[in-house]
Amino acid sequence: MASSSDIDDVSVGGDGIRLGQFLQVAGLVDSGGEAKEAIREGEVLVNGEVDLRRGRQLKAGDVVSLAGRRARVAQ
Repeated sequence: MASSSDIDDVSVGGDGIRLGQFLQVAGLVDSGGEAKEAIREGEVLVNGEVDLRRGRQLKAGDVVSLAGRRARVAQ
C-alpha cells in the first residue's frame, strides 16, 4: 500500500474545483480532452472509487488517482 508521501498536495484555493480541471492543474493530464477521455474510460478514481463525472466538485482532502499517480486537493 502506498504511503501518504506518495500523494502530491495540489492547492486549488477557494471552495473547490471540478474533477476535469483538477486533473489538469495537478498535472495528471495535459489537456481537457485527455481529462475527458480518461474520466469517460473509467480510469480516474476519486477517493478510491471510479467517478465518471467530469464536473464532479472536489473538496479539500479528496484524493484523485490516474495511472498510478495520486494528487490530493488542498486549499
